[in-house]
Amino acid sequence: MINNLKDYLDGLVEKNNTEAFIKDDPVQFPHRYNDLRDIEIVSFLVATIAWGNRKMILNSANRMLEIMGRSPYDYVMSGGWEKLEDGMCVHRTFFGRDLKYYCRGFRGIRGFRGISGLEDVFYNEEHDVWRGIQNFRDLMAEANGATSKHISNPCCEAPMKGSACKRLHMALRWLVRDDGIVDLGVWKRLKPIDLMIPLDVHVARVSRDLGLIDRKSNDRTTVELLTSKLREFDENDPVKYDFALFGVELM
Repeated sequence: MINNLKDYLDGLVEKNNTEAFIKDDPVQFPHRYNDLRDIEIVSFLVATIAWGNRKMILNSANRMLEIMGRSPYDYVMSGGWEKLEDGMCVHRTFFGRDLKYYCRGFRGIRGFRGISGLEDVFYNEEHDVWRGIQNFRDLMAEANGATSKHISNPCCEAPMKGSACKRLHMALRWLVRDDGIVDLGVWKRLKPIDLMIPLDVHVARVSRDLGLIDRKSNDRTTVELLTSKLREFDENDPVKYDFALFGVELM
């Protein structure tokens, strides 16, 4: 029995939100770059392939970034990706054609009026990250002439429930939170208070076991409910508890 859930979770955040965390987590890859444009591109690409076995994710990300050279931004803008073979496996079901989709999209987005960087895509006056994700998905589709299964759809209009968008929320955590340790905090207009918890199967199960949520579906509504509950523990930075929930092992 956990007597004080906030103290328990705060302790796990302190334990996990350390420099030692970085070397075994995909967040290590955006940490390798100094140029904001590289950090943005690497964050979204690495987060996109961050599913499955942790060691496999790290190996796949390494290979992908080796292909892109010293500056992923330069690789995108110069069109080096056009030579990729469509069927080349990057990570599990993410292939060369999918990497080309992202690169074409990143380059195309910078051609839209009023957009100088990827934060422009996600920022809006309402600080609504779901709207930002939808805008990102739409602009990537416009640049490519089609949508991609690797960019989740947050739309929750019937009959759609709205995806949890776990990997996109993880990339946003890296880019927005500035803890001075793990998350890079290179975006300044969106704030930690705006973020939503990256929800995967494990985090959802742990959250239910801890009594934070009771809803069964792992969708957008559940993300909103869990994030709202975590705001009771830290109003300004609820997503810091990602460092706690991902590491809990319950029977």
